[in-house]
Amino acid sequence: MIKMYDEIVEIAKRRGFFWPSFSIYGGVSGFYDYGPLGVLLKDNIVKIWKEEYLQDSTVFIDSPNLTPEPVFKASGHIDRFSDIACECTQCKNKFKLETVLNFNKIEKIPKDLNEGLKLAEEFKLKCPACGNIIKNIYDFNLMFEADNMYLRPETAQGIFVNFKLLYNYNKGKLPMVAGQVGKGFRNEISPRQSLIRLKEFNQCEIEAFFDPDHLEFKDLYNYSEVTLLPNNGDVFHGSIIEAYNKKIIPNSAFAYFILKTQVILNKIGINNDRLRFRQHESDERAHYASDSWDAEAIIDNEWFEIVGVANRTDFDLKNHDRDSRESMKINIGNREIIPYVIEPSYGIDRIILSLLVQSLYKRDNGYNVLKLNSNVSPFHLAIFPLMKKEKLVDKAKNLYMELLKNDKYIIYDEVGSIGKRYARQDEIGTPYCITVDFQTLEDDTVTIRYRDSMKQERKKISDLLNGV
Repeated sequence: MIKMYDEIVEIAKRRGFFWPSFSIYGGVSGFYDYGPLGVLLKDNIVKIWKEEYLQDSTVFIDSPNLTPEPVFKASGHIDRFSDIACECTQCKNKFKLETVLNFNKIEKIPKDLNEGLKLAEEFKLKCPACGNIIKNIYDFNLMFEADNMYLRPETAQGIFVNFKLLYNYNKGKLPMVAGQVGKGFRNEISPRQSLIRLKEFNQCEIEAFFDPDHLEFKDLYNYSEVTLLPNNGDVFHGSIIEAYNKKIIPNSAFAYFILKTQVILNKIGINNDRLRFRQHESDERAHYASDSWDAEAIIDNEWFEIVGVANRTDFDLKNHDRDSRESMKINIGNREIIPYVIEPSYGIDRIILSLLVQSLYKRDNGYNVLKLNSNVSPFHLAIFPLMKKEKLVDKAKNLYMELLKNDKYIIYDEVGSIGKRYARQDEIGTPYCITVDFQTLEDDTVTIRYRDSMKQERKKISDLLNGV
């Protein structure tokens, strides 16, 4: 059975969503290019994210990819941002130890290198690639270094080091929500599964700053059911308000940003029946987090993190307060505090892959369809002449130019039969196709064909141009 993931990777390369980078030189593991359709899809997703957070009065910045060493020394990344890795001496493949443990059906997660070495000795771990017993196990730092500068593994520190400037810009008010869109870089041990595990990836990160004595934000409005997997093992299905009232989520600010994450993912097109929020175990959390929940989407029966929501407390600001020349303390009334931070971090590449997999289905005739929401689909509609006849082509091109005045996300296509053109647009997720035919020349009506139902109707061009 062909997996949906494999189908999407093939479609993505053939149609221009994404493909391996540097392929004419054999490619480089962990790097992917976005093609023409992928760029538009990614931009639309980021636009939704940004517009949703603008409703929370979010302030946005754009900081450099390269960061001086003292920043990541203070944040703990240089000393603690690492994985336990292993290398097979026979086939020379490198893996995360966690991957090898999963392959050997061992559920234990080592807390440190010494515990990892003991597990390897106890269970005689076999290499997933060749079956050889793995003995070479070591700590592997995930940072990219260049001349005492580091490529950032997250965009967050750019926000933290600018906290005072942003706080002044925000007129000295808390809560304050700050966001950044940008690239992150991690020296992954074993990049795999196209957009799932990359060395260079796209992030949309939010850092919400709070008075630690007042971890409240906006009202927890009702929304559709959320699925929560707390680390006590009791699965919860219900509203976020119920989850907060039952103390499954510790404070209303954290609950709000889980809710916000679901709202955004739903708007992008991730369905709730294929979405869950899983709480990290205590030994699984990042070094800066007191609590973490992952929004996970399912691909071929495997769950993948697409958004991480973490309570970073005052960890980062406190460390920058200690190591930098800038005090991160602020005064609220007669109290001097360092704010707490709640961080929803969106992995845009994984969101895109999850969305494409969830949107793909096959018609009875075997043709592929991407059922993308119109607010994220690369093109909103396609314009066709029925045939490459001069009068039809001229009329179709004129209509295309007129419609472009109000919507730039339109494509013109005259290549191949009308059936092939419909199939091509279905496969890239275009919701509507407009065909100029011989009747158009007589009465100025066109055929609108709907992607999801395949129904067709006639409509006057004047109505189209007037948005009717």
